Amino acid sequence: MQKVPGININLAKGRGESFVDRFIVWALNAGRVVIILTEAVALSAFLYRFSLDRSLVDLHDRIAQEQAVVKLLKNNEDTFRNLQDRLALSKQIMNESSQTTTEFKNIIGFIPPTFAVSDISFAIDNVKIEGSTQSIQPISDLVTKLKEYPLVASVSVDKIENRTTTATIDVSITATFKVNKGKLL
Repeated sequence: MQKVPGININLAKGRGESFVDRFIVWALNAGRVVIILTEAVALSAFLYRFSLDRSLVDLHDRIAQEQAVVKLLKNNEDTFRNLQDRLALSKQIMNESSQTTTEFKNIIGFIPPTFAVSDISFAIDNVKIEGSTQSIQPISDLVTKLKEYPLVASVSVDKIENRTTTATIDVSITATFKVNKGKLL
């Protein structure tokens, strides 16, 4: 078989391969590679966007499910928080009332046995004791003990009356407490 000579067409000037011919061939091949790589990057970014969109939709679905669970459990949470608040308030009241009861027991313990109490009234900031006795000594002892008590800020004898017909001394004593924001110190 004979080889058929092929026709070579060279549009570049000159004979043989010149620098310009080699550069054009290189530029065309490199351009194809750049275009292919650019299209591959664009196609991968497009496909990656679909995976991100799918993840975003899944995430929104999970958030909607979790919101439904939270809404369902909201009433239980409100009930538990209300119960916790009431228990905390109950504990606080128990502690304060226990302290107050102890303090008032102590004050009642100061009253001498020979002092007949006709009325005793407790308030947040004071206690008022009304009664009678046959001598001045129980009154003096009561006032002294009240003054020495650490929670008492001041003691005042509001009324003292000598009843000669019954041989008794009627007295009204008010002890004011040291109070800070409605609580005994």
